[in-house]
Amino acid sequence: MTAAPEPEIAGELAEALRTARRVVVLTGAGASAESGIPTFRDALTGLWERYDPAQLATPEAFAADPDLVWGWYVWRRSLVARCRPNPGHGAIARLQREVGERGGGAMVVTQNVDDLHERAGAQDVIHLHGAIAQSRCADCGEKVREDGAEPAGGDGHAERAQGGGAAQGGGAPRDGGAEGRRIPPPRCAGCGGPVRPAIVWFGEALPQVAWRRAEEGAANADVLLSVGTSSTVYPAAELPHIARRAGARVVQVNPSSTGLEPAVHDDLRGPAGTVLPALVAAAFGP
Repeated sequence: MTAAPEPEIAGELAEALRTARRVVVLTGAGASAESGIPTFRDALTGLWERYDPAQLATPEAFAADPDLVWGWYVWRRSLVARCRPNPGHGAIARLQREVGERGGGAMVVTQNVDDLHERAGAQDVIHLHGAIAQSRCADCGEKVREDGAEPAGGDGHAERAQGGGAAQGGGAPRDGGAEGRRIPPPRCAGCGGPVRPAIVWFGEALPQVAWRRAEEGAANADVLLSVGTSSTVYPAAELPHIARRAGARVVQVNPSSTGLEPAVHDDLRGPAGTVLPALVAAAFGP
């Protein structure tokens, strides 16, 4: 497989990034696809291929068949756990450090539910769509931490999910595969309701604290990077436009056109794992 050619980075763009005090990096599914995590537009494989991801990731699907949906998320969690951050994630983490060392701040906002940014070294990542490794009760909403302990600020009511911690998948096989299997979700120790992934499903609202932080960051950014996102899922897709209207330099990193082009100053075509390391090196040195 031939590696993607290293892109040419304009000196003006490198200087703008180097001197920026406030940077926002918005990432979408394309940023994690290079690590092997399929996007919702990719066809499922194996025993899951007969299912539509968009129909599994809904509160209605969980209510109708919680064992099927939980089994799918056990499989997805095992897939994420096997994946590793790619050079794009590493470049974003370095960008955050470089801007911070110069007295500024770089905010990472992601539409992805994996933890690859954190594993690459990024700090305080804003997950607009939640985190697949975390769980909460579908009935009372109490958060259940991965180790089963009481979350900060909790009342102890969901200290441990009955039937096994969320990370273990409520009786999932040890190999973590569970492809195509219905697995009963754990039950909340407080109210007895089913435990579900703490992510935003189709038809659900974004967490308001996370959205307000992202919106405020975009409105105050000097530079906003839109990386690996189709720019079609709202309200996240509005962030580059908020930044542009506020006077920020907007940069798109994507292998193909997304429709965001009229709002960007720099359109860098290519995979994030190739483009971002080159961009950060041009701004801050190799």
